[in-house]
Amino acid sequence: MSQNRSDEDSLSNWSLSSAETAYNFPSNQKTTFCPGDKTPAYDRSRRLQLLVLPFIPIVALIVQTSIALNEILDYRNEVMAIEEQVIEATKLGKVVTQIQLERSEVAFRLFTNGNNTLRSNLSTRFADVDRTLSSVSTWPVISVPHYANGTALTIVNKTEFIHSLQEFRKKSNEKQNSIDEVLHWYTSVNAVLLEHMTQQIKETDRSSSSVWRYLISFKNLLRSIENFGISVVQGINYFARGSLSREKHLYYVQHDTICNDLLYSILHYIPDLHEFYEEIKKNMTDYKLVEERRGQIQLNTPTQGSDSMAIDYFDLMAKYTDELRRLKDELRRGIKENVKADLHDAKYKEYIGISIVILVLVVSPIIIILVRNAVATIQMFAAHLAQKAHELKREKHKSDTLLVQMLPPSVAMQLKQTQQVPAEYYEAVTVYFSDIVGFTEIAAVSTPLEVVNFLNSIYKLFDARIEGYDVYKVETIGDVYMVVSGLPIRNGEQHAGEIASMSLDLLEAVKRFTVRHRPQDDLKLRIGIHSGPVCAGVVGLKMPRYCVFGDTVNTSSRMESTGEALKIHVSPECHRLLTHLQGYHLKERGTVELKGKGSVVTYWLTGEDPFYRSMRSEQRVMRRNQTKLKHGGSKMKKQQGGATATSNTVVINGANSGDSPCINNNNNTINCLPSQQQLLPPARSSLKIP
Repeated sequence: MSQNRSDEDSLSNWSLSSAETAYNFPSNQKTTFCPGDKTPAYDRSRRLQLLVLPFIPIVALIVQTSIALNEILDYRNEVMAIEEQVIEATKLGKVVTQIQLERSEVAFRLFTNGNNTLRSNLSTRFADVDRTLSSVSTWPVISVPHYANGTALTIVNKTEFIHSLQEFRKKSNEKQNSIDEVLHWYTSVNAVLLEHMTQQIKETDRSSSSVWRYLISFKNLLRSIENFGISVVQGINYFARGSLSREKHLYYVQHDTICNDLLYSILHYIPDLHEFYEEIKKNMTDYKLVEERRGQIQLNTPTQGSDSMAIDYFDLMAKYTDELRRLKDELRRGIKENVKADLHDAKYKEYIGISIVILVLVVSPIIIILVRNAVATIQMFAAHLAQKAHELKREKHKSDTLLVQMLPPSVAMQLKQTQQVPAEYYEAVTVYFSDIVGFTEIAAVSTPLEVVNFLNSIYKLFDARIEGYDVYKVETIGDVYMVVSGLPIRNGEQHAGEIASMSLDLLEAVKRFTVRHRPQDDLKLRIGIHSGPVCAGVVGLKMPRYCVFGDTVNTSSRMESTGEALKIHVSPECHRLLTHLQGYHLKERGTVELKGKGSVVTYWLTGEDPFYRSMRSEQRVMRRNQTKLKHGGSKMKKQQGGATATSNTVVINGANSGDSPCINNNNNTINCLPSQQQLLPPARSSLKIP
C-alpha cells in the first residue's frame, strides 16, 4: 500500500501538457477516444467510483469535525467543573487561613493569661471563622483530638465540626487547654483540610487546564504559612523562657525549614510571584529583623527570657504572616484569571467548532457538484495516466533496488519515507578493519584484470561469510575491508561478540583461500577490532553513502595497522566486552604504541569455545528472523537477491561465473565473480588460531 501511495504522490507532480499526453500510435490504430469505446475510462462503474470517492473524505471530515466539536464541548464542561473545584479550593483556603488566625489568637491569649490580644478580641475572630465555615459546601471527614479520653474524635460533617469547635473554644476560654493542646488541635484540623484540598487539586491535574500549577502553589503557600505559624509558637516559648529544649528546638527547626522550602518552591513554580515577594521584602521595614529572630532561634542560644520580648516577637511575626497572606491573595487572583482565561478559550473553541461544522455542511454539496463536472475531464486522461503510472512504478522499483544496494535496508527505508536521514550517535559499536598483507607486492606482479578478479573473489568470500552475523559492511578501499556491528540497528552488547566471531570465521576462511593466478602465494590477513561510540549518517546528494565517523574508527584502523598477519588485534575496550560475553580465548599481547592514544595494553583473539559459538549462532538466527518480521527485511532481501545486470550493472547473486572484469558498486557489492567453488562452508568446529 505504501508503494501505491508513493506512486500516486509522484503522479501529482506530473504536468499534463499536450506534448506529454501525446503517444505515437500505429497508423492503422484509432487515436481518438469516444464514449462508445470500451475503455476503463468510460466504464459506468468507474464513473460511479469517481463520483463516490469525494463522499468518503467529506463524510470523514464531517465525522472528524463532529468529534472535534464534541471534544470541545467536553473541554468546556471540564473547565466549568474546574472552576467549581477552584471555588471550593479557595473557600477551603479561606477556612484554613481563618483557623490559623484563630489558633494564633487563642495561643497568644493563653500565653499572656488573657491579659493581651493581638489585633482583635476572640469573639470577633470566632465570628469570622464561623462566617467562613458557613460558605463551604463540601466537607471532609476530620479526626480531631479528644483530650477527655485521650482518643481521636471523628467528625463526618460540618455541623459536627462546628459543635466540636465551639466546645474547644469554651475550654480554651476557661483555660482548660494548654498551648500544646491548642496547637495540636488546630494543626490537626488544618492538616485534614489541606489534604482534602490536595485531593481536589489532583482531580484538576487530570485535565488539560494549566490552573493546577497555581492550585498546587496555593496549597503549598497555605502549608508554608501553616508551618510558619507552628514555628512561631515555639519562638514565643524561646523568647519567654530564654531557650528551648532539644525536642522543641528540633520541632521549631523542622517546621521553619519546611516553611522556607515550600515558599521557595512556590516562587520557582510561579515566577510571576517572585517579583511580588521581592517587593514585599523591600517594603517591609522589619524584614531583616524577622530573619535575625528566626536565625537566633535556629541557633538556640540561651538568653534572658521575658514576656515583653515574646510579645514583640509575636507581633513581628504576625506582620510577616500578613505579608505572606498578601502573597496568597495575589496567587488567588492569578488562579481566578487563569480560570477566566480557560473559560474564554473554551467558549472560543466552541464557536470555532460550530462554525467549522456549518461550513463543512455547506461546502460539501458544492464540492460534489464540482467533482461531477470534473469527472469527464479526468476520464480523458485516465488511460494515459495509467500507462505513465505503470512506467513510473517500474522506474521506482529500479531506483529502490539500487538504493537498497547502496545503503542499509533500514536506512534506505527511512530515506524513502522521510526524504532525509539525520546523523545518529551510537553509544557502543564494534568496528572491524582488515587488510591483505603483501597486497602491494601481489598487485605489482599481477595484471589489472587479475587484481580485480582477485579482490572480487576474496570479497565475495567475505560477503558470503558475514551474512551469518549481525554486522554491516561499510566499505572496501583497495585491500582494506571495514565492517561495523551495532548500527544502524542497535544490538545491545552483542556487537563485540558478532565482530569477534566474524573475524575468527574470516581468518579461518582466508587460510583455505587460494589466489587463482598465484597459487603458490599464501594469503595473509591482518585484523584489528575496537569498540566505542561512533556517529553515522548518509553523506552526499548525487551519490549518497552511509558513512561512519569518530575516534573509534581511527582507533580500529590503528589496531589493524599495528597488528600481525593471521592474527586478530583486540583493543582493551573490546577485550572487556568479550570477557563479559564469555567463550572467547584472549591472550595479552603487551604494550603497543598507538597514535593519539599512547601506550596501550592490547590482546590477541585466538579462538572461541564451541559451546558458546553454537549458542550464539542460534541466537543470531532468532534475531535475524525477528528483524525480518519487524522491518520487512525478507522482502527487501528478495528484491536485492533477484537483481541482475549486464557488464555495466550490479550482479548480486554472482550469476556470471566467468573471468570478465567486475565492478565494485560503492565499495559495498562485488559483481561477476570467478567461481563459487571458493565459497568455502563455515567451519563447524571451534575456530582456534595457533
